[in-house]
Amino acid sequence: MRLMMLLLSVIFGILPLLGIVWTVMNGSLTTVDGLFISLILLTLSGLFFLNALFECRDCGYIKLPAKGKAAPAAKK
Repeated sequence: MRLMMLLLSVIFGILPLLGIVWTVMNGSLTTVDGLFISLILLTLSGLFFLNALFECRDCGYIKLPAKGKAAPAAKK
């Protein structure tokens, strides 16, 4: 199940990037609509790739650095 979620996250992360390529090739990137579409598509792509990163971490494919414990406060 996790592998399917990872695969879907990567596919859905690539699709918005293809939309940005289409916007650039269409020549409407410099318009206000093109800029907002690109921003929205980049946000969608980033969220799906972030989900894929977390799925990879949960499956054990990659290891992210863990948060270290804070050092105890110094006594005066």
